[in-house]
This record gives sequence, structure tokens and C-alpha cells, in this order.
Amino acid sequence: MSLPRVLIIMTTTLRSVCICAFVVWVAGCSAADAPPPPPPAWEVANPVVPLPDMPLGVSKTFKELPDPPTPQRVRLGRWLFYDTRLSADGKIACATCHRPEHAFSEPTPHSTGIGSQEGGRKAPPIVNLAWTLYPHFFWDGRAASLEEQALGPIANPVEMGNTHEAMIATLSKIDSYRPYFTAAFGSDEINQDRVAKAIADYERTLLSGDAPWDRWRVTKDESAVSADVKLGHELFFGKAGCNQCHLGDNLTDSNFHNVGVGWDAKTRTFADEGRSVISRNPDHRGAFKTPGLRDVALHAPYMHDGSMATLLETVQHYTKGGNANPQLDPKIQKLPLSPAEERALVAFLEALTGNVPRQTPPAAFPD
Repeated sequence: MSLPRVLIIMTTTLRSVCICAFVVWVAGCSAADAPPPPPPAWEVANPVVPLPDMPLGVSKTFKELPDPPTPQRVRLGRWLFYDTRLSADGKIACATCHRPEHAFSEPTPHSTGIGSQEGGRKAPPIVNLAWTLYPHFFWDGRAASLEEQALGPIANPVEMGNTHEAMIATLSKIDSYRPYFTAAFGSDEINQDRVAKAIADYERTLLSGDAPWDRWRVTKDESAVSADVKLGHELFFGKAGCNQCHLGDNLTDSNFHNVGVGWDAKTRTFADEGRSVISRNPDHRGAFKTPGLRDVALHAPYMHDGSMATLLETVQHYTKGGNANPQLDPKIQKLPLSPAEERALVAFLEALTGNVPRQTPPAAFPD
């Protein structure tokens, strides 16, 4: 006996509804169970990581800063520090001169910027700059904060050759950067203050410490350094008087001194007038900021103009009393050191090389 037509239609419809519902359920389960898409390559290359611990020999903490860095800002700043797209020709980054393998200085007497232009100064080291005795940045102190320092080279015609406006326009076209500006600052706006803050916060995490000298001095590990290093330490803080200018955790007073570098006695001029160009004080002619000595063995050549090839040559410059000139700092005096004592000072300086993880550039950038 055949079923009524209405019942056949109802049964067929119910079967179709059940099949459709099952298909929808399976699709929903598949979507829920499917793994999330992998993060982009640039995020894998530069994840958010905790702020670094303070190495032995650094007595400060990030909490002491008015606005401590955040992991999100540091991640963004790491990209920006190494991103050549901040320059006018897309070839120069902050890290072009501040090279991580040279403790964020460089192995050349002068920096080379856009269009292979050579400047007149060597990139100064930038480790442990989160805390300074005075807010002086660059060799001549023309910047009063790490943020100002970060923006300066971008607009310098010899360095990165860009304008801040053009740099922001370039970054604003890179949509993949925007989520990281949001993570760092709460919105996706890209402006020069945020770029400066992010780069500066990354630079604040560039630390050096746990050097052999720290292990001997702080933890009393007598085997950490040689007898020459111990003698060099005594000379540095004693008879040689190096600590008159090289003091604190980072071994710098963050101030300016004329030691006679670049003085031409015949013309009575300096190749570089230094601090006086900024301060307009003639007493500051030929004066430059005292560099920190952390990792100094990785910074050759030495001085603001890279005019001294080795640490020994640099030590000997001071033991002879610098180069006499009308503005020579009175702290620079001829020192009665023997060749053995000069070598001991070099050994001490070499023992300041930190044992912290070396930074590397990100392998990929937002595009």
C-alpha cells in the first residue's frame, strides 16, 4: 500500500532539513576545531618578550624611570631601530652605525650615511643609557633625551637624509605596522613622537654588565680576572685618576671634556669644535661627551673621530697629558705610568666586556 503524497513530501523535507543541519553542524565543528592561522613571519621574528633582567654591575632598575619601557613598545622599537625604510633611500637604519656586534658602536673612524656620505664623527656606544647622570646625548650633547637622539639621525642630511614628515608618511603606508602601534600605544596612529618613544624604549633595554670585572668586584670571584686587571683597577681608580670622568655603573660622567683630540697647534683650530657649537660657550671648544666604557674593547677605533686605533694608544694619549691647547681640561695631566702599568689599564678595560646576550636584527619586518 502506497503512502499518502503529503506524508511522502513531509518525510522528504524532514530528511533534507536533517541533512542540511548535519552539514552545518559539521562545518561549525570543523571551523571551531581548525587551528588558528599562523602569525606572520615578522611577528615570529620579533615576539613580545619580558623586559631584560639587570645584569651584574647595573644597580638601577626600569621601575626608577618616569615612564618605564613596556614589552610592546620595545618590540615595536626593535623593528624601527633596524628598519631601513626610515631613511630617505631605504638603505640606512639606526643599526647601520650602531652595530650590535660592536656593542652598538662601529668599527670605523666615521659613520657613513645616505649616499655613502661620510660624517666627521664615529657613532658613540648606546648601552646602559636608560640612566644617565646628565641628560646629554650625542658627542656634543645636542639632544636632551633618548627620544630626541632617536629622531636626530633620521632628519640629518648626511645620516638618514629624510624628514620626519616623510618618514611618518612611509610608515603610515605599511598597514601591517598599525596593530603593533595599537599594542604599544593604544591606537594605530603613527606619529614621530611614538616612533621616537618606541626606538628609545628599545635602546633603554640595551644593557651591558656581568663582565669579568663585575664578577670580581661584586661577587668577589678572585678567579674572574688576572693580576693585570686588578692592577689596572687600582690605577684607574687611583694614581691614573681615570674615574674623575669615567664613573658610575656605565663609567661616564655624561659630561664634556677637552682632551686635545683634533687640535692643530699651527692653525690653533680644532677639526671639530664639539660642544661649543651647541652651548655657544668658547670654553667648550673641542670638548666632547665622556663615552661609557662598558664593552669598550668592542668599540675600536676610539675617540669621537676614531683617530686612535687601539686601547693602548688611547691610554698613552692620556698618560702623555693629552694634546695641549687653550681649552684643555685641567683634569688632563701627564701621568707617571710605566709601560707595564699602561698595559694593566688596557687589561682592565678589556675586562669590562659584558656577558649579556648580544642583540640581533629581526629576520622580518611588517610589510
